[in-house]
Amino acid sequence: MNQLLEELRAGLWAVWNRRWLALGIAWGICLLGWLAIALIPNTYESETRIFVQLDDVLAEQIGIGANARERDIDRIRQTLVSSVNLETVVRSTSIGDTVTDGTQMEAAIARLEEDIEVVSEGDNIFEISAESGRSDLSDAQNAELAQTIAQRMIDIFREENLGGARGEMANSIEFLNQQLAEREQELAAAEERRLAFEAEYPDLIGGAQAIASQLSATRAELRSVEADLAAAQAALAGLEGQLAGTPRTIVMPGSNSPQSSLAQAEANLAAMRARGLTDEHPDVVAAQRTVAGLREQAQASGGGGGMPNPTYTSLVSQRVERQSNVMSLQSRAAALRAEIASINASQAREPGVAAEAQRISRDYEVLRTQYDELLQDREELRLRGQVENERSAVQFEVVDPPTTPRAPAAPNRPLLLFGVLIVGIGAGVGTAFALSKLGSTFATASQLERTFGLPVIGTISHTFTEAGRELRRKRFKYFAAASSGLGVLFVVLLGVEVIQRSTMA
Repeated sequence: MNQLLEELRAGLWAVWNRRWLALGIAWGICLLGWLAIALIPNTYESETRIFVQLDDVLAEQIGIGANARERDIDRIRQTLVSSVNLETVVRSTSIGDTVTDGTQMEAAIARLEEDIEVVSEGDNIFEISAESGRSDLSDAQNAELAQTIAQRMIDIFREENLGGARGEMANSIEFLNQQLAEREQELAAAEERRLAFEAEYPDLIGGAQAIASQLSATRAELRSVEADLAAAQAALAGLEGQLAGTPRTIVMPGSNSPQSSLAQAEANLAAMRARGLTDEHPDVVAAQRTVAGLREQAQASGGGGGMPNPTYTSLVSQRVERQSNVMSLQSRAAALRAEIASINASQAREPGVAAEAQRISRDYEVLRTQYDELLQDREELRLRGQVENERSAVQFEVVDPPTTPRAPAAPNRPLLLFGVLIVGIGAGVGTAFALSKLGSTFATASQLERTFGLPVIGTISHTFTEAGRELRRKRFKYFAAASSGLGVLFVVLLGVEVIQRSTMA
């Protein structure tokens, strides 16, 4: 502890011993710093707040939700400080009076971008702050310019949010109309190509896929017709067998005419065949001879003695009907086979034409789908635009108009003046202390003992004569006056700053 106090005393002595150097450095740094602060122009800030309400039932019904509107407002907030908008601000204020070329305009836009800040407070409140601290303008002009910039930002926000949306909607509808007109022309041309191709190749309409579908359907129909034909032929064959075993005439009971005997013989022959006897069987051969002989006798006798068999007549009519059905099915099957052969021949003969048919059909369907989608989008966009124009989902209101700054927002000169004073005094004291460390003198006997490791027998005090003491007092007064002058100058500068602020307010 004693060593620490000793070092502190040694330091104070070293600084005091070089007090004029420290004071000179403090004066130099303070004068330069205060001059630099005086050259810094005052910056004035104007603030405004706007309120945006997002709520509309009809807009929700057609898809203009609050989230969509919030995204739009957020997009506007982000693009509010875009180069285009800032250029509008530059040209509409006094900033543009000194802008003569593109380079100066870019520099003005870059500086203005740093001076404007848009902050979102909550969901519906936006705060816009604009600063102006130009050295070529007076304080009053800077204050007025800051307010003008804030007002122009409000105007741009209103135009972007209300008028800009309507203009964008109209441009979008116009763009869709142009696209629809182009698609309509392309669709008409595709329709003409399709009709011309169908007229030239009627069997290849629809492309390879349609042809394959047609071929598959034709083959399925042919299989169905062939199945019906087989069933009809089987039914006809059965009817033919039944007709062969049915006599054409029937004999009245008790009659002994050749027709009666012939009918009996034919009945016996049919019964034998029904039992499964073949034509080579002896009984069947004998019965056939008997039937042949009786038939000759019946023909010789003139056919009398019998009447037509109604069953035989009915079977004959059924056979005619089934023969007609078989012939119809055979004709249909032949036509289907010919159609299948024609399709296969067309595919084999002109494969490139089938591919062209598929391409034409595909292009037409794609254009048709695009046209329908564009038409639907245009109608939806038109309805949305009508709702936004007649029932705007955004309520815009200026909560706080742009303030007129009465006092500069920057720089904080009192704090800067005090900071320069502290830095100047610290620099002077530090320089004096550093120079003392570079010298070869010792402030106390203890430092001398610690440095050389030898005991110090004693110290000799410095005595002053009366003239020396008088000179010392005079120098002390000069030093006090110089130190006080630095403090007085600081107070004067601080007072001037306060007076200027109060005068501006």
